[in-house]
Amino acid sequence: MIRVLIADDQALVRGAMAALLGLEVDIEVVAEVGTGTDVVPTARAVQPDVALLDVQMPGMDGLAAAAELRDAVPTCRVLICTTFGRPGYLSRAMAAGAAGFVVKDAPPEQLVEAVRRVHSGLRVVDPALAAESLASGASPLTDRELEVLRTARDGGTVADVAKVLHLSEGTVRNHLSSAIGKTGARTRAEAVRLAETRGWL
Repeated sequence: MIRVLIADDQALVRGAMAALLGLEVDIEVVAEVGTGTDVVPTARAVQPDVALLDVQMPGMDGLAAAAELRDAVPTCRVLICTTFGRPGYLSRAMAAGAAGFVVKDAPPEQLVEAVRRVHSGLRVVDPALAAESLASGASPLTDRELEVLRTARDGGTVADVAKVLHLSEGTVRNHLSSAIGKTGARTRAEAVRLAETRGWL
């Protein structure tokens, strides 16, 4: 029996996936959670074989939860299942230790098969997304540039960002300027939007 934990902030989606997987004779859904923050404590308690994680969730996103889960419950394999099939998400998921990445509009039988394959030790990646990820390449942004863009995402001033990150305003301006150039954006807001669209943030 493959024991599965499902993490998705949309109750309807979470329930539908649990119902779908519950129809299989070799799969048992042992827990459902609605935030990334609940993934590791719940996994420690129920010891699932596979964790099916959404990317965008409140508290902690699925990619951060996957990385924590790898350390906390190393026997649990992670399968990312998201609406947002962005190339940057795929590379970040693999870096976080995920064994698979599928999109939610995949046929139901594909999701079931992905759970089985990941549980058996294989990697499963949506083929179209894998091709797109190879074509678009890795994120050109440095960790510090990503951190500055994330902090600037809420629309704060350069001074606000500098205060939060304990950097000088000049340093923040330099990182923002570099990020704008690397994303091909014209403004800070556009750089944030482009980085989000590509799954780098």
